[in-house]
Amino acid sequence: MKFKIITLAAVLTSTAFISTPVAANDQLAQSICAYVAADSRNNLRKTLSDNRLRLSNVYGSIVCDGLPLVRYAIKSGANDTADFIIKQLPGSQVAASGDVEWAQNNGFGSSPVIDVLLARAGG
Repeated sequence: MKFKIITLAAVLTSTAFISTPVAANDQLAQSICAYVAADSRNNLRKTLSDNRLRLSNVYGSIVCDGLPLVRYAIKSGANDTADFIIKQLPGSQVAASGDVEWAQNNGFGSSPVIDVLLARAGG
């Protein structure tokens, strides 16, 4: 009987630890989206640093309001944060993203971020 209780406790404890990172990742993504929307480059940088993350490693897995980070920053008017994000990504990824075309087709063609995107993409 004592063995069953210890086994049950071990299973419940390990289950609690397995589901915690998912909630933490969701919270982290929400924080990143909030910092992008608020054009808070310093808070975004601090959050990434505190969590030992490289933006280029997590960029593809973070979606804010159904948009990738750069597009969300353009939509939110977060020019400083968009500039920071773009500089953290490889030029090939920026070139292949289609963010310039998206911005022009959605009424953001006059955004100063377009120039940063073009410069980083090499075009």
